[in-house]
Amino acid sequence: MDKLMAMEILTGMCGLVLLIVLFKRKFQGLLYFLLRMVAGAISFLWINSILAGQGIAVSVGLNAISLLTSGILGIPGVALLYAIVFTKNL
Repeated sequence: MDKLMAMEILTGMCGLVLLIVLFKRKFQGLLYFLLRMVAGAISFLWINSILAGQGIAVSVGLNAISLLTSGILGIPGVALLYAIVFTKNL
């Protein structure tokens, strides 16, 4: 095996390792986003039922915008949506 071919093989292997690490980080970020989105949906349902039980007519609906907000921002996103709905009803 000549020197040039050995360098090409090493470069290809390093590139493959870098791609694997990059995809792992992207997959982990996507997984965290999905987990925050599911947790947000559960918290919307839970908080809506608590508020309805107390007689407070405020609820955040489950739609694409609210799920994306909770998926991107997490708990602060859920709090933000409820703050918007509360101030809208003042």
